[in-house]
Amino acid sequence: MMKMSVSLDGFVCGANGENDWIFKTGDEESKAYSVGLVRTPGLIIMGRKSFEEMAPYWPTATGPFAAPMNEIPKAVFTQKGFKGLPGASSSPAAASWAGARVFDGDLAVGIRQLKQEPGKPIAAIGGAGFMRNLIAAGLIDEYHLIIHPVALGSGMPIFTGLSIPLYLKLVDVKAFPGGVVAHTYRV
Repeated sequence: MMKMSVSLDGFVCGANGENDWIFKTGDEESKAYSVGLVRTPGLIIMGRKSFEEMAPYWPTATGPFAAPMNEIPKAVFTQKGFKGLPGASSSPAAASWAGARVFDGDLAVGIRQLKQEPGKPIAAIGGAGFMRNLIAAGLIDEYHLIIHPVALGSGMPIFTGLSIPLYLKLVDVKAFPGGVVAHTYRV
């Protein structure tokens, strides 16, 4: 499953990686929904860049997203190598990040290997490039797109560069008081 916040005009972040609009446009109900989605998987996967940005932040973070982000095991995918986290503390939260599994080979092979393992669903989170690679390789079976009531005008999309159209089936829609709308699609 993939969970991504998306602007009305189809961007997951601004041209320079800005994502503050996600927090400005959400409300308590949409936040609770997103926390529920983040609590669902047995494994969180992401690309190296997102991992390196998130790993220093989450172990000391507070709030409703912190517990699932720190408790659920993680896997990081990289094409440029990964040397681990420098100076990781010994807190359980930091250990969960430091203990992430690293996949540096073929993305599709790594994802298929993880899908064969028993357990809860796998959740893909993180950056646009990683998501584009997952989408292009047909590795996502459920899309949770959290559409925020903001148009950015430019930024990073996730559905560019498809070699053939991607047809999805809408299976659920949930609207929230602040204007956020969650769409769930299956392939």
